[in-house]
Amino acid sequence: MQRPVPTLPPHVFAYVWRSTRAHQVTLALLSVLVFALSALPLELQRRIVNDAPHKGTLDTIVWLALAYAGIALLEGAIKLGLNVYRGWVSGNAVRHLETTHRLAAPPASLHPPPEAEGLEVSMVLAEAEPIGLFVGSSVSEPILQGGILLSVFGYMFYIEPLMAAFNLLVFSPQLVFVPLMQRAITRRAGERIRTLREVSGAIVADAGASRRGAARQSARIDHVLELDMGLYKVKFSMNFLMNVVHHLGVASALGVGGWLAVTGHIEVGTVVAFVSGLDKVNDPWGDVVNWYREMTVVATKYRLLVGALATLAGTASGRRLQGQAR
Repeated sequence: MQRPVPTLPPHVFAYVWRSTRAHQVTLALLSVLVFALSALPLELQRRIVNDAPHKGTLDTIVWLALAYAGIALLEGAIKLGLNVYRGWVSGNAVRHLETTHRLAAPPASLHPPPEAEGLEVSMVLAEAEPIGLFVGSSVSEPILQGGILLSVFGYMFYIEPLMAAFNLLVFSPQLVFVPLMQRAITRRAGERIRTLREVSGAIVADAGASRRGAARQSARIDHVLELDMGLYKVKFSMNFLMNVVHHLGVASALGVGGWLAVTGHIEVGTVVAFVSGLDKVNDPWGDVVNWYREMTVVATKYRLLVGALATLAGTASGRRLQGQAR
């Protein structure tokens, strides 16, 4: 009996929506709850520094501190549930992709060619798992981290528009160099996947038995190392530039905020809230960049995986027809 040939949508987000849309809605709602709480600790810090020493009492300080701890605990608990739920969704997606791969692969009784076996090894080890792991965070991660960025920057503009605009100006170069450098990472990642497939196929086919085959295999492995080094250079250079921009933002907040505080235009608590806010957006911005980096690489892997599954399914179909002809 002929097995049905499994099909996958052409784009990774179409696959995410088709296979996990109900879970993605729940994850998105949990993400909204987390980022809705993200600006509250900044306001509590500002009030403790500004109001408590001058107008407040010991009871005020205690209640504000307890409120800060309670919000932090609630935010952390929701994040814990969100991350566990993401892991469950990702694990099920990995299992589904591996099952789809097994259904598409030619059965052993059809004696698939070594190149097809090498393709299978590469897919299972290098492509199916990272694609499945991305599914859990594919929608909720940008909602969560993007929401934190918007809420914190919105809070900064609310309490002091001038300082917020200046810090946003310092932050803005990342909107230019991050996408450009990420495109370079994506190109190298796609080429690396294709080269590793060739290495896997050559190993299974024992293509390195001859001197010419060994030379080609050595060249492929050298090319993978060259691509890895290129990835490291671009990735860590981007991280370096992001850290520089972040610290320039903190320095500007301290400098401009300190000057405004000395001249009596703002209170010290506002400067404290700004510095804390910049620290609070640093990690979410890094997470957004990491998500974007992972998304572009996973989209490339998914596209190659869909093509590989079609190739395997075609190999299985051709072998069945040959067996029937005999």
